[in-house]
Amino acid sequence: MSDDLLTARDKGIPDRAVGMTTAAFLATSPRLDEFWTPLLVLDDAAMRENVATMANWCAERDLEIMPHGKTTMAPALWQRQLDAGALGITLATMGQVRTGRDLGLDSIMLANAAVDARSLAWLSGELADPGLRFVCWADSLATIDAMEQGLRAVGVPRRVDVCVELGAAGGRTGARSIAEAVQVAERIAASDVLRLAGVAGYEGSLAHDRSAGGLESVRAYLEAQLELHRAISHLYDDGEVYVTAGGSAYFEIVADVWSGAPRDGRTRYTLRSGACIVHDDGFYRGISPFDEGGTGGGPRFVNAMHGIARVVSRPEDGLALVDAGKRDFPYDEGLPIPRAKAADLAGPWHPLDATVSAMNDQHSYVRPAESLAVGDVVRFGLSHPCTAFDKWRVLPVIDSIESGVVIDLIRTWF
Repeated sequence: MSDDLLTARDKGIPDRAVGMTTAAFLATSPRLDEFWTPLLVLDDAAMRENVATMANWCAERDLEIMPHGKTTMAPALWQRQLDAGALGITLATMGQVRTGRDLGLDSIMLANAAVDARSLAWLSGELADPGLRFVCWADSLATIDAMEQGLRAVGVPRRVDVCVELGAAGGRTGARSIAEAVQVAERIAASDVLRLAGVAGYEGSLAHDRSAGGLESVRAYLEAQLELHRAISHLYDDGEVYVTAGGSAYFEIVADVWSGAPRDGRTRYTLRSGACIVHDDGFYRGISPFDEGGTGGGPRFVNAMHGIARVVSRPEDGLALVDAGKRDFPYDEGLPIPRAKAADLAGPWHPLDATVSAMNDQHSYVRPAESLAVGDVVRFGLSHPCTAFDKWRVLPVIDSIESGVVIDLIRTWF
């Protein structure tokens, strides 16, 4: 985004940056204490460490990764993951796929079905590019019917790669039995516009914690996915095949189950863990195998996103209101966690023992607040990056929270 013009619509940026290109602004060596609150700030060193940790771990296990780009919808962050060896980027909707293509992606997994005739017509045109890797999912004969109807109406330069999605009772999408999934695979294999490209699914919808029952459900599902892969192996052609699962919570179980599967040189065992690049201070901190959800001695992710807000009111004892709310910080997987305070953005930062008791659109309630004064700033740990990035068009990247030196601006495209 070096040539993009910064505008007054980009919340948080310094007033002097309005009308400047990002490159020109960064050339002036900006600091965080110039920015307006509220802010969502990214830590460069932590992101680099997280990307390298995941890439090395996958390489050691002969795993591919196509991290879920819908987490950030930030091409600069996608590129960090691609540069570290990611096979491509996963996206969630055909609208995101079109955005990704416009931003230069040439290797995309759609972790969803594509059934809208308009988006299928667009896809047909994109497939004329021989350098495009595209694969999507299907979980029913009705999905195949819709895809075939849409693609045959416009014609396709080559067949569309489709993975059979296996689900589970109580889960999200996906065929509810191996037998149903085999029927879908047989239809894909027989299609003149579709190509059977493997099996897919998402284990994360089957558990929300690290309880024994939840982990058992995840493992049983992944074993069923491999069973499906074996059951339809005779239907594959000689091209590339995917076995894909793995969100950011249980990827070590995915790797363990897949470790016993034979490697044949063409099957790409592909994780899609997307939140790992920034991790968090809440949900993923508690459930990730590379944090509190794991065992001691293993790799560790580092929280790379911080919320910063300013105290704007002390209406009663023990309560401070800050100028960030649901429009600024995520709240669906836990409220922000006060971590530190300072008199202003330049610091120095001091530990803060407090909680957020509630959030409105543009306010958060910090309790207790005896040590906070109107005008102070509070740094928050956040939970769930997937609902953090979508609230911001431009995010400053700092080399560290202590220095406050802004080294980049990341633009999102939601």
